[in-house]
Amino acid sequence: MAPMTSTTTVDPAEIARFNDLATTWWDATGPMWPLHKLNEIRVPFIVDSLQRAGFAKDTGGQPLSGLRILDIGCGGGLLSESMAALGARVTGVDPASHNIAIAEEHARNTGLDTTYLTGTIDAINTASFDVVLNMEVVEHVEALDVFMARCCALTRPGGMQFLATLNRNPLSWLVAIVGAEYILRWLPRGTHQWQKFVRPAEAAHLLHQHGLTVVDQRGVSINPLTRHYRISEFTGVNYMLSARKVTDG
Repeated sequence: MAPMTSTTTVDPAEIARFNDLATTWWDATGPMWPLHKLNEIRVPFIVDSLQRAGFAKDTGGQPLSGLRILDIGCGGGLLSESMAALGARVTGVDPASHNIAIAEEHARNTGLDTTYLTGTIDAINTASFDVVLNMEVVEHVEALDVFMARCCALTRPGGMQFLATLNRNPLSWLVAIVGAEYILRWLPRGTHQWQKFVRPAEAAHLLHQHGLTVVDQRGVSINPLTRHYRISEFTGVNYMLSARKVTDG
């Protein structure tokens, strides 16, 4: 992410790490395989939440038709393209320029309605979006309170924000760092910093400070033998939540 004159929300080491991994984004068997597996459950979670909130409708395979969606930290475009394939008009932003180059190249081959920008969320000049996707991002940013304020400002009144991240407790350190990075080697060492993990109550508080109320929260569990991901009630390690912004007045 480019340097900013105000409080920065980025860590240059994180950007360099993701730039190095950029060419592997669309390899479902490579280093990014956990995100491909996550995509299989987070897309239905998002669509189901939007349907229950009255945003998404059954329109012949295009339930997100007409929705303006912002995908923060879009990487190579996995989630952005999934949303666009369901009819949404998607803007993806990422600080790693190599990620955006990969996303743009892949989008040209799919013809989906996606726009990609390199930079911070300050690169977004659209006033607000119907849906803001804040997925697997907050555990990589600096100045979390500043970052969340900007994410919430980009969520229109009445709109929704989705957040997915890692809980911060001894179990998440053992599973997500010791297990995933050092023992199983599912992720490159140094992918995560435990102190940046965010407890669900902390995420809910940050959202509430800016007018959003959590409406649903789910855990994400994985079978280490089969690498099968599923939505669960256990939020001790990975979790996802949806929140809705109060309307004006």
